[in-house]
Amino acid sequence: MKVVLFCGGLGTRIREFSEAVPKPMIPIGHEPVLWHVMQYYSHYGHRDFVLCIGYKATVIKDFFLAYKPQTYADCVVSGNNVEILGKPQDDWRVALIDTGVWRNVGERLWAVREQVQNEEMFLANYSDGLTDVDLTEMIARFKQSGKVACFLAVPPPMTFHLADIDASGQVRAMRSSDDADIWINGGYFIMRPEIFDYIRDGEDLVVGAFRRLIEADQLLAYKYKGFWRAMDTLKDRQVLEDMVERGHMPWRPGNQTASRDGTDPMSAR
Repeated sequence: MKVVLFCGGLGTRIREFSEAVPKPMIPIGHEPVLWHVMQYYSHYGHRDFVLCIGYKATVIKDFFLAYKPQTYADCVVSGNNVEILGKPQDDWRVALIDTGVWRNVGERLWAVREQVQNEEMFLANYSDGLTDVDLTEMIARFKQSGKVACFLAVPPPMTFHLADIDASGQVRAMRSSDDADIWINGGYFIMRPEIFDYIRDGEDLVVGAFRRLIEADQLLAYKYKGFWRAMDTLKDRQVLEDMVERGHMPWRPGNQTASRDGTDPMSAR
């Protein structure tokens, strides 16, 4: 199954990290967050990627042009020859499509529609969030639904207080967000090519197309309370970096030790 990765945005909320590095290339540990996302999909057998690049596109291109799978595998080096021991870990096919700098996600998806138009369904991702959700189960639920699109719904990764206030300013109640049934878009999507029937010129995917999908009862939310963390700010990056340093990476196969009823304790929820 093809995986569309949105990698072209400006990432303004975390650009203080470096003006020279696009958001998907900001490292978590020794590798870009984009690499971690691709490893997640590879674990489930999805290795055909379509990257919608834009801002600092050459940085992302250079990474893949110089990419050597043997760097992450056991190998034997003899002169100029490199023999990989066992199956290569990253047998990826990566299409790098420049979708411009100022386009929103809906426009970027429309720009690569020819790459997925013959697929029964395809995956998509914002390329800045990590999770340990069982992708096989999520896909199975989506197939069973028969709907056009599905997104991962997760609780907000922070705690705040909700106030119930009437028109006069009288406070009826205060409660923690942990006790409220609040869900946000986690940025992991499954779609059928019919999604393009719901996209209009210049509109964002979630604001525009998803509204029409809801009206047509064609949108599924896959609720998940396990590990999920987006890298929107420097604080988010530091949380993920601390997890890597502790060897606790639930988004990586074989390292899924996060609590099943919430995010990692370091996530400041």
